[in-house]
Amino acid sequence: MKSNKTSNKKLYIVRHAKSSWGNPHLSDFERPLNHRGKNDAPDMGQRLAMKGIKPSLIISSPANRALTTAKVISAKIGYPVSYIMEEERLYHASTGTIKALLSRVDDQHNTVMIFGHNPGLTYLINEISHFDLDNLPTCAVCGIEFEMESWKDIHSTKGHQFYYDYPKSQQ
Repeated sequence: MKSNKTSNKKLYIVRHAKSSWGNPHLSDFERPLNHRGKNDAPDMGQRLAMKGIKPSLIISSPANRALTTAKVISAKIGYPVSYIMEEERLYHASTGTIKALLSRVDDQHNTVMIFGHNPGLTYLINEISHFDLDNLPTCAVCGIEFEMESWKDIHSTKGHQFYYDYPKSQQ
């Protein structure tokens, strides 16, 4: 028997930490984190851990800078790094691609965290919520909550932004 109660789904959208342009021989995909990024990622992970944020699923772009950020933050919040799902389609994805990916998430996952790139993440936040954001900074985290039972409804449901933090917000 199906319940009439709508469950809430939470989505944490995380932009990769600051990356290095220092080696011109590396492709965009291979760029590592720079010094600031290596400091910001564990700091943001610690902030999330202090808030008790525990996603049941983490999906990351496989680009070096995004996956490294995902691994560092996962370790800080107690999510097994080996469970991070790498998704090629998150690399410079459009909002349509990201929503299509999210619509396939198993509904047992009520809290999902994705790691990716701009401009797609900023556009996504503006499209799926009422949060008006000009630019999602590097290593920023935006939490959006939806009143929906299924991730399939992400195409037609607007959520509300309930969490927003970025490295320079507390300096």
